[in-house]
Amino acid sequence: MNPLAPLRSRALQRGLLLLSTLLLAACAALEGDKVDYGAAVQNTPLSVPPDLTQLPQDTRYTLPGATVSASTYGGGLSGTSSRAPLGQTVAPNPPGLRLDGQGGTRWLVATGMTPEEIWPKLRAFWEETGLKLSLDDPKLGLMETEWAENRAKLPQNFLSKLLGPVMSTSTLDTYRTRVERVAGPNGSTSTEIYISHRGLEEVYRDDNSSNPDGSRKTTWQPRASDPELEIEMLRRLMLKLGAPAEQAATQADRQLAASNDPAQAAPKTAQLEQRNGQPVATVREPFDRAWRRVGLTLDRSGFTVEDRDRSQGIYYVRYVQPPKPGEEEPGWWARTFGGAKPLDKTPRRYRITVRAEGNLSTVAVLNAEGVPETSEQARNILQVIVDDLH
Repeated sequence: MNPLAPLRSRALQRGLLLLSTLLLAACAALEGDKVDYGAAVQNTPLSVPPDLTQLPQDTRYTLPGATVSASTYGGGLSGTSSRAPLGQTVAPNPPGLRLDGQGGTRWLVATGMTPEEIWPKLRAFWEETGLKLSLDDPKLGLMETEWAENRAKLPQNFLSKLLGPVMSTSTLDTYRTRVERVAGPNGSTSTEIYISHRGLEEVYRDDNSSNPDGSRKTTWQPRASDPELEIEMLRRLMLKLGAPAEQAATQADRQLAASNDPAQAAPKTAQLEQRNGQPVATVREPFDRAWRRVGLTLDRSGFTVEDRDRSQGIYYVRYVQPPKPGEEEPGWWARTFGGAKPLDKTPRRYRITVRAEGNLSTVAVLNAEGVPETSEQARNILQVIVDDLH
């Protein structure tokens, strides 16, 4: 018998035990906190899909008359530059807070709180989350964060801490927050808060091009929105606004279970049809529900909502038609010597209308001047909305 055999056996057992410990530590870290943007690595410069960045606002869509739009509800905030302290909390007896949802739509209802009261707390909330704001417009009721990496997806063990600066998830996240004032019965007011997630993932380019060091070039492309991250952010916001931790956790778990349960998924409620030569989406929902769901779809699908008017059922948006399957940006050689033209990435402005028809609602596309759109582009926009509404 080899006298070294027992020693080798014990060394092998120790090695396997150490490897198992490392794997368990990695799994435990991944099952912990879902969100960690505090040490997010900002990738600059970042090539993002068309129209995911903000362009200067255009005021030509201001509606005349006495109708109330998103641009007017924040009038009391104009000129206000003070921010709430990071540790600020609301009164011990907060107004009613409820995490509501339907199908794939989730939102937070704050009864007895106005958008003006909530806005500085929203600013503080995103700062505490570790995300910087690229858009902060109280007049439009819109906030949007910069793209950042969720480090919670990395295993939090000693190896990841050692290699932290060079480790990456190859994914980026951004969140858009939309705040709407809703009039209730007997003159009461509540505020609805929507948080939508959009993601990017780094993938190898299809042309197999290489960097000077021989590595393959990569590009960033959109990935599906994550409803679990949206629910988690709404839960954290409930806590920020003063809801008890148990209440926030219970409601978030209920919404998360509903989003993962096929039996509770909303049935197909939207379809595309043609009316008098114009494409129209019919939604089997009353106006209030259709308005909420269409708004969240626009936030998730890469539309830039410049303004909205709930009383008129109009979203003012800017949109870039994405490339068709297999359609890529021509390279320098093809443009210079082959006469190929670059893809059209010019943002175009539209009005998305939501109209009530009894217990149904219709969604249509108008051009920037308010004339019904009958183009293929209008049909493509409505198809994006219908696909998201299911």
